Amino acid sequence: MATMKDVAKAAGVSLSTVSYALNSNRPISPATRDRVMAAVDDLGYTRNAAARALAGRRSHVLALVLPPTSTSFSATIGQFVAGAVAAAEEHGYTLVIWPFAWDDQAKVDQLVRQKLADGVLVMEVTLDDQRITALERAHVPFTMIGRTAELAGRSWVDIDFEATMAETLDRLTALGHTRVALLNHSNRMLDARYGPAVRTRDAFLDQTARRRLVGYHTPCDDTALAGRGAAAQIWGHDPDITAVITLHELAAIGLVNWLTVEDRAIPDDVSVIGIATSPLITALSVPPLTAMRAPGPDLGRTAIYELIDVIDAEPRRDRPRLIPCTYTEGGTLAPAQPGHPARKVRS
Repeated sequence: MATMKDVAKAAGVSLSTVSYALNSNRPISPATRDRVMAAVDDLGYTRNAAARALAGRRSHVLALVLPPTSTSFSATIGQFVAGAVAAAEEHGYTLVIWPFAWDDQAKVDQLVRQKLADGVLVMEVTLDDQRITALERAHVPFTMIGRTAELAGRSWVDIDFEATMAETLDRLTALGHTRVALLNHSNRMLDARYGPAVRTRDAFLDQTARRRLVGYHTPCDDTALAGRGAAAQIWGHDPDITAVITLHELAAIGLVNWLTVEDRAIPDDVSVIGIATSPLITALSVPPLTAMRAPGPDLGRTAIYELIDVIDAEPRRDRPRLIPCTYTEGGTLAPAQPGHPARKVRS
């Protein structure tokens, strides 16, 4: 395998000149650069992240930090990551994933000290996220996909959960639904003050109260099995609920399955709408799930642009930081049938 030393010998230049040509961290003549790049091509030299870190002041690596949970690797999260990877590559960066738990501050500190990345993109943010505290203490450039409770001086982009909930309830009330349930993330996620779960719950409770709707909030573990159990809980609590808003994708599939088994027609008996969902999940539902689709690729790209601006010490404030979900037609919304008799919940 060719090395930088081989490239320098073939091009007739010093090692430092090869570094300058590869990393653009010092001006060199176009003729010299062309000679170096021709040697790179001839020898098949590959620059890896570690070599670039040693050769210049920047590693040209960006780290994506997210907790190693089932939530983190959902289809929607995959869309965020895909957008971020594409934007990083456009700017000559490699994006790597660091799967650290919310409270794993020691690992963040360790990797920060090793200077393995020029900047860090943090996902699955909690309102009191200790990863952000560690990055600030180390003076490492970062951007959040999500928001902490304290935002002063911090770079972030996020889904506009409040606007998304408002549009969702507008659509349901226009169809005559007055008794609505929210299938949220788990109590564990709420206790951890996971931003999407807390903001969606608060927006739902606030907006149903202001609209004089009957709103029932149901935390649920992030599995299809838990979604079936939560569905039984919802109609056991209130047999007259005619619409459900779902936040978690796998739980939504479980809820739809339960309604099918219970012979509750979707959408004639019950309307279902997902928020912050991905195209993959909407297509898995039968009928296809009507959804407020997450702006995953756009948010991932915007976060990388923000992060690169922070790295370059040129943060911009003219980009939208809050991006609402987009309504996507499916087959799970219909007008409420208030006179429709409630079916008995099976034990």
